Amino acid sequence: MCYCSDSTTDVRKIIFSFFFLHLALFKQIIIKNRTQIPTFEYFKMESSDNKSEQTQIMDTPTPFVTLASLPVLLSRSQCIVYNHEILICGGWENKTCYSYHTIKDQYKAICSYPVDIELDGHCVLRLTNNSNPNGITLLSLGGQFKHTLIMKYVSVWDNPENSENEDKSKETMDVNKWTALTDKYNKSICIGRKKDNYKGLRAVIGGINSHLLFLTYLPENIDVFNLHTFQYVNHSTLPIGNNMSFHSERARSNANQNKDAMLLFSGKTGLSIEYDKRNNTFQYTNLR
Repeated sequence: MCYCSDSTTDVRKIIFSFFFLHLALFKQIIIKNRTQIPTFEYFKMESSDNKSEQTQIMDTPTPFVTLASLPVLLSRSQCIVYNHEILICGGWENKTCYSYHTIKDQYKAICSYPVDIELDGHCVLRLTNNSNPNGITLLSLGGQFKHTLIMKYVSVWDNPENSENEDKSKETMDVNKWTALTDKYNKSICIGRKKDNYKGLRAVIGGINSHLLFLTYLPENIDVFNLHTFQYVNHSTLPIGNNMSFHSERARSNANQNKDAMLLFSGKTGLSIEYDKRNNTFQYTNLR
């Protein structure tokens, strides 16, 4: 027992001696290289320099300007430019429409979609054949739950001095509200067949009289709808080889009046599309 106790004591002495020896060596290394060890003043100075650099970066001119925040959170919204306004027409789980004034940097509510309309991947267009002399006419269609509505929009930013006349005009013209698209017999028109999936649909206006609606939608479809007769005139399949939804489709100018031209981009696919009105046929050119 005594032997074990002495042995344990010796081991402890060796461990403590080893520890204090290395501690002393570590202190000597610190003293010798003190100039290389960062101090509090060093960190303080470095922090100050960083703040100075950050201030200089913030003072640097930038092309970006902070604008007024959106009144609500919006997703999958559709926007139309009109004079100095950007018309924001609803979105996912939000039926309210707003006008953003690019000069005033302010928002104003326009209206809301009807209660029975569900927005999920809809599309909004400006009808160029406009019968509204004091504003524009918008067409809203498609989405997972199909709808076809129009709005005769008059600026909500008009001079308040004319508010009385404006209110009378709105009552007469039924403006700034979504109403059903109807034919000459006042029958509601719904664009889209039952089997068509219009979620994420995109469309452009064409034709000499701006009466043709070119619809592109899942999975690889392109249709032509006549806005005068309210009839489909063409159903075709795009040569893209993949499903398209929430893609980009834009009309482009064409010197040939007998043809409508447009561009379509979906994922890695880019297409130039031409529609021959005389022959009712499409021609496609790959862009990438």
